[in-house]
Amino acid sequence: MTAVTTDPKVDKSDGVRSTGTGDARRRLPRIPDRIRQGGLPYLLLLPAVLLELLIHIIPMLIGIVMSFRQLTQFFINNWSGAPWSGLDNYRIAVDFDAPIGEALLHSFLVTCVFTFFAVGLAWLFGIAAAIMLQESFRGRGFLRAVFLVPYALPVYAAVITWAFMFQRDNGLVNHVLHDQLGLTDQPSFWLIGDNSIYALIIVSVWKGWPFAFLMLMAGLQNIPRELYEAASIDGAGIWQQIRRITLPSLRPVNQVLVLVLFLWTFNDFNTPYVLFGKSAPENADLISIHIYQSSFVTWNFGSGSAMSVLLLLFLLVVTAVYLFFTSRGRKGADA
Repeated sequence: MTAVTTDPKVDKSDGVRSTGTGDARRRLPRIPDRIRQGGLPYLLLLPAVLLELLIHIIPMLIGIVMSFRQLTQFFINNWSGAPWSGLDNYRIAVDFDAPIGEALLHSFLVTCVFTFFAVGLAWLFGIAAAIMLQESFRGRGFLRAVFLVPYALPVYAAVITWAFMFQRDNGLVNHVLHDQLGLTDQPSFWLIGDNSIYALIIVSVWKGWPFAFLMLMAGLQNIPRELYEAASIDGAGIWQQIRRITLPSLRPVNQVLVLVLFLWTFNDFNTPYVLFGKSAPENADLISIHIYQSSFVTWNFGSGSAMSVLLLLFLLVVTAVYLFFTSRGRKGADA
């Protein structure tokens, strides 16, 4: 006779050993597993957050503190010892009847005009090139690569080349316009005087339109070709197709593109600095160069910091208003 022993850990119904509470504990994720699963994304973002703090956030906070002090060349070695001025730097900057405020207002208006034409022409050239290169033809890939060359070139190399081309006596621009085409009575000054704003807009558009072309070309890839074929069958011409299909379909891309181009252009410092040097002509006195001169030429870092904070607030307000109205328009279109 065989003795049958009963083990409480054996499940007779299916012959599988039950592990009870011990297995339940083993099935729970261990603490390192929880950290690895939940904290890994934050760990991967940590280098970017540290760099953002070191490069942008901390200098911005220091600049805001500097804007409340009378920080001049006498306190460079010990800027924390500069007298506290409160809102005096801001009052001087927005006093448009005084020379400093009047000069800042003029620089702001010049920057608005420059940004309007630079962003508008960059978008116009970008959308035109993207539409023209949408159809397949021989050499399309080569043209796409050529159009992206200005965007790939280093800013300093590109702008220095344009500075040589805009020289009055031996520049390529005057050689073509005056010597070859005879469109001008005498060689023009492009880097000083009234023509300086035109030179600045030309360089900015040449440098920025390939980015618009790249973004819009990517957006056109998401528009189904069947829409154009159906519109063509219905008798719609090329301009009707662009107005009824292309532009409405590119509205989300254009909303982001225009905002990015606006922020880049309004804050642009490299282009006017390399093109004109430390002292830009009056007609091309962008606010970025004006703030630089107020800070590093006149050695009034408190006033320059206040102007920078005012520029930051203006860009934040414009961005918030723009996003508010574009989001409302998008919701209305979806409804």
